[in-house]
Amino acid sequence: MINLPQPKLKGTLSVEEALFKRRSIRSYADKPLTQDEISQILWSAQGVTEKASKMRTAPSAGARYPMEIYLVNADGLFHYHPEKHSLEKIRSGDLRNRIADAAHGQSFIAKAGATVIISVDPPKITSRYGDRGIRYLYMEAGHIAQNIHLQAVAMDLSSVPVGAFSDEGLKDVLNLPDELKPIYLIPVGHTRK
Repeated sequence: MINLPQPKLKGTLSVEEALFKRRSIRSYADKPLTQDEISQILWSAQGVTEKASKMRTAPSAGARYPMEIYLVNADGLFHYHPEKHSLEKIRSGDLRNRIADAAHGQSFIAKAGATVIISVDPPKITSRYGDRGIRYLYMEAGHIAQNIHLQAVAMDLSSVPVGAFSDEGLKDVLNLPDELKPIYLIPVGHTRK
Protein backbone atom coordinates (compact mmCIF):
# COMPACT_ATOMS: atom_id res chain seq x y z
CA MET A 1 0.00 0.00 0.00
CA ILE A 2 1.07 3.53 -0.74
CA ASN A 3 -0.10 5.94 1.94
CA LEU A 4 -1.07 9.24 0.37
CA PRO A 5 -0.33 12.67 1.90
CA GLN A 6 -3.19 14.11 3.93
CA PRO A 7 -5.51 16.21 1.76
CA LYS A 8 -5.79 19.94 2.24
CA LEU A 9 -9.12 21.01 3.66
CA LYS A 10 -8.81 24.67 2.72
CA GLY A 11 -7.78 26.16 -0.60
CA THR A 12 -7.32 29.59 -2.09
CA LEU A 13 -10.01 29.41 -4.80
CA SER A 14 -13.70 29.75 -3.94
CA VAL A 15 -16.26 27.24 -5.19
CA GLU A 16 -17.79 30.02 -7.28
CA GLU A 17 -14.46 30.74 -8.98
CA ALA A 18 -13.86 27.03 -9.62
CA LEU A 19 -17.31 26.73 -11.21
CA PHE A 20 -16.67 29.78 -13.37
CA LYS A 21 -13.24 28.55 -14.53
CA ARG A 22 -14.09 24.87 -15.11
CA ARG A 23 -13.59 23.82 -18.73
CA SER A 24 -12.99 20.55 -20.52
CA ILE A 25 -9.30 20.63 -21.48
CA ARG A 26 -7.75 18.04 -23.79
CA SER A 27 -4.24 19.45 -24.12
CA TYR A 28 -1.75 18.34 -21.47
CA ALA A 29 1.89 19.12 -20.76
CA ASP A 30 4.26 16.18 -20.43
CA LYS A 31 4.45 16.51 -16.66
CA PRO A 32 3.44 13.91 -14.08
CA LEU A 33 1.15 14.70 -11.18
CA THR A 34 2.82 14.94 -7.80
CA GLN A 35 1.88 12.68 -4.91
CA ASP A 36 0.15 15.68 -3.27
CA GLU A 37 -1.88 16.35 -6.43
CA ILE A 38 -2.89 12.70 -6.75
CA SER A 39 -3.84 12.63 -3.08
CA GLN A 40 -6.06 15.70 -3.40
CA ILE A 41 -7.77 14.52 -6.61
CA LEU A 42 -8.56 11.06 -5.19
CA TRP A 43 -9.73 12.51 -1.88
CA SER A 44 -12.10 14.82 -3.78
CA ALA A 45 -13.49 11.76 -5.59
CA GLN A 46 -14.22 9.47 -2.64
CA GLY A 47 -12.28 10.63 0.39
CA VAL A 48 -13.65 9.92 3.83
CA THR A 49 -14.90 13.10 5.51
CA GLU A 50 -16.29 11.58 8.70
CA LYS A 51 -14.39 8.63 10.14
CA ALA A 52 -17.09 7.24 12.46
CA SER A 53 -19.79 6.99 9.79
CA LYS A 54 -17.31 6.64 6.88
CA MET A 55 -19.14 9.39 4.96
CA ARG A 56 -17.34 10.51 1.83
CA THR A 57 -16.87 13.63 -0.27
CA ALA A 58 -19.54 12.53 -2.78
CA PRO A 59 -23.06 11.51 -1.74
CA SER A 60 -24.19 7.92 -2.25
CA ALA A 61 -27.76 6.62 -2.01
CA GLY A 62 -28.10 4.87 1.32
CA ALA A 63 -24.33 5.26 1.85
CA ARG A 64 -23.88 2.12 -0.27
CA TYR A 65 -20.75 3.45 -2.06
CA PRO A 66 -20.84 1.15 -5.10
CA MET A 67 -18.01 3.01 -6.84
CA GLU A 68 -14.43 1.82 -7.06
CA ILE A 69 -11.85 4.39 -8.07
CA TYR A 70 -8.71 3.55 -10.03
CA LEU A 71 -5.88 5.77 -11.20
CA VAL A 72 -3.55 5.19 -14.13
CA ASN A 73 -0.33 7.12 -14.64
CA ALA A 74 3.08 6.43 -16.15
CA ASP A 75 3.92 4.19 -13.18
CA GLY A 76 0.97 1.83 -13.55
CA LEU A 77 -2.57 1.09 -12.41
CA PHE A 78 -3.62 1.81 -8.82
CA HIS A 79 -6.77 1.12 -6.78
CA TYR A 80 -7.82 3.84 -4.33
CA HIS A 81 -8.80 2.78 -0.79
CA PRO A 82 -10.80 5.67 0.72
CA GLU A 83 -10.82 4.43 4.34
CA LYS A 84 -7.02 4.38 4.45
CA HIS A 85 -6.50 7.18 1.90
CA SER A 86 -4.03 4.92 0.16
CA LEU A 87 -3.25 3.38 -3.19
CA GLU A 88 -2.76 -0.27 -3.98
CA LYS A 89 -0.60 -0.88 -7.03
CA ILE A 90 -2.37 -3.35 -9.29
CA ARG A 91 -0.09 -3.29 -12.33
CA SER A 92 3.21 -1.73 -13.31
CA GLY A 93 3.89 -0.04 -16.60
CA ASP A 94 2.33 2.82 -18.51
CA LEU A 95 -1.14 1.80 -19.73
CA ARG A 96 -2.20 5.27 -20.90
CA ASN A 97 -1.74 4.55 -24.64
CA ARG A 98 -3.80 1.37 -24.34
CA ILE A 99 -6.52 3.25 -22.47
CA ALA A 100 -6.53 5.90 -25.21
CA ASP A 101 -6.95 3.10 -27.77
CA ALA A 102 -9.85 1.61 -25.77
CA ALA A 103 -11.34 5.13 -25.73
CA HIS A 104 -11.63 5.10 -29.52
CA GLY A 105 -8.22 6.66 -30.10
CA GLN A 106 -8.64 9.77 -27.93
CA SER A 107 -4.89 10.38 -27.80
CA PHE A 108 -5.02 13.18 -25.23
CA ILE A 109 -5.70 10.50 -22.58
CA ALA A 110 -2.17 9.16 -23.11
CA LYS A 111 -0.70 12.62 -22.47
CA ALA A 112 -2.53 13.44 -19.22
CA GLY A 113 -0.53 13.13 -16.00
CA ALA A 114 -3.11 10.64 -14.74
CA THR A 115 -6.54 9.28 -15.58
CA VAL A 116 -9.10 8.54 -12.91
CA ILE A 117 -11.34 5.59 -13.72
CA ILE A 118 -14.71 5.45 -12.01
CA SER A 119 -16.09 1.93 -12.00
CA VAL A 120 -19.15 0.49 -10.32
CA ASP A 121 -20.27 -2.73 -8.70
CA PRO A 122 -24.03 -2.47 -9.54
CA PRO A 123 -25.31 -5.09 -7.04
CA LYS A 124 -23.98 -2.94 -4.19
CA ILE A 125 -26.79 -0.51 -4.95
CA THR A 126 -29.39 -2.58 -6.83
CA SER A 127 -29.52 -5.12 -4.00
CA ARG A 128 -31.15 -2.40 -1.92
CA TYR A 129 -32.93 -0.21 -4.49
CA GLY A 130 -33.67 -2.60 -7.35
CA ASP A 131 -33.75 -1.15 -10.84
CA ARG A 132 -33.97 2.39 -9.45
CA GLY A 133 -30.45 1.84 -8.12
CA ILE A 134 -29.17 2.09 -11.71
CA ARG A 135 -30.23 5.76 -11.72
CA TYR A 136 -28.50 6.29 -8.41
CA LEU A 137 -25.20 4.88 -9.58
CA TYR A 138 -25.06 7.26 -12.54
CA MET A 139 -26.01 10.16 -10.29
CA GLU A 140 -23.20 9.20 -7.92
CA ALA A 141 -20.70 8.97 -10.77
CA GLY A 142 -21.71 12.51 -11.75
CA HIS A 143 -21.17 13.78 -8.20
CA ILE A 144 -17.72 12.20 -8.10
CA ALA A 145 -16.78 13.57 -11.52
CA GLN A 146 -17.83 17.11 -10.66
CA ASN A 147 -15.79 16.94 -7.44
CA ILE A 148 -12.74 15.90 -9.46
CA HIS A 149 -13.23 18.63 -12.05
CA LEU A 150 -13.69 21.39 -9.47
CA GLN A 151 -10.74 20.14 -7.43
CA ALA A 152 -8.58 20.13 -10.56
CA VAL A 153 -9.50 23.76 -11.27
CA ALA A 154 -8.76 24.72 -7.66
CA MET A 155 -5.28 23.19 -8.09
CA ASP A 156 -4.63 24.87 -11.45
CA LEU A 157 -4.89 21.52 -13.23
CA SER A 158 -6.97 20.55 -16.25
CA SER A 159 -9.45 17.73 -16.69
CA VAL A 160 -12.04 16.42 -19.10
CA PRO A 161 -14.90 13.92 -18.68
CA VAL A 162 -14.73 10.96 -21.07
CA GLY A 163 -17.61 8.56 -21.55
CA ALA A 164 -16.72 7.28 -25.03
CA PHE A 165 -14.82 4.03 -24.68
CA SER A 166 -15.22 0.33 -25.29
CA ASP A 167 -16.38 -1.21 -22.02
CA GLU A 168 -14.83 -4.57 -22.85
CA GLY A 169 -11.69 -2.99 -24.29
CA LEU A 170 -11.14 -0.94 -21.14
CA LYS A 171 -11.89 -3.89 -18.86
CA ASP A 172 -9.35 -5.91 -20.81
CA VAL A 173 -6.64 -3.25 -20.45
CA LEU A 174 -7.31 -2.76 -16.74
CA ASN A 175 -8.08 -6.41 -15.97
CA LEU A 176 -10.89 -5.31 -13.67
CA PRO A 177 -12.76 -7.89 -11.58
CA ASP A 178 -15.81 -9.29 -13.41
CA GLU A 179 -18.30 -7.53 -11.13
CA LEU A 180 -16.91 -4.05 -11.89
CA LYS A 181 -18.06 -1.96 -14.83
CA PRO A 182 -16.06 1.10 -15.89
CA ILE A 183 -18.39 4.05 -16.46
CA TYR A 184 -16.20 7.17 -16.56
CA LEU A 185 -12.67 8.23 -17.46
CA ILE A 186 -11.32 11.56 -16.21
CA PRO A 187 -7.89 12.54 -17.52
CA VAL A 188 -6.22 15.11 -15.22
CA GLY A 189 -3.02 16.97 -15.86
CA HIS A 190 -1.10 20.19 -16.27
CA THR A 191 -2.32 22.30 -19.19
CA ARG A 192 0.00 22.52 -22.15
CA LYS A 193 0.83 26.21 -22.57
